[in-house]
Amino acid sequence: MIENLKPEVIEAMLDAMPIEISFVDENDGVRYFNKNGERIFPRPKSIVGKRVQQCHPPKSVHKVLQILEAFKKGEKDVAEFWINLKDRQIYIRYFPVRDKNGKYLGTLEASQDITDIKKIKGEKRLLDWK
Repeated sequence: MIENLKPEVIEAMLDAMPIEISFVDENDGVRYFNKNGERIFPRPKSIVGKRVQQCHPPKSVHKVLQILEAFKKGEKDVAEFWINLKDRQIYIRYFPVRDKNGKYLGTLEASQDITDIKKIKGEKRLLDWK
């Protein structure tokens, strides 16, 4: 629940997350992306307002459309991919965003470099800053 948070605080919170996110509205328009600095998949500010189909390589647009259509119809709740990119493993997930009544509002894309996460073994229960 959001209570009394200023937009700049929400934006700072989203930028602090170790995940890149983008939001596409119900009409396939790009409305938001976080981390306007170094990104796995850099995005110019000019993509905000464009249709998502204009922001993907031609060879993958049909898959993007397939995902969006399945989300709009309520057929799927997640689409996941992982790729190797410059010696890093990147995990890409798409999620439909729906209101309390199930109405489709858009799609959230989350991308994360999981290379170091995959190396974790055992447990680390205490803070060990030195």
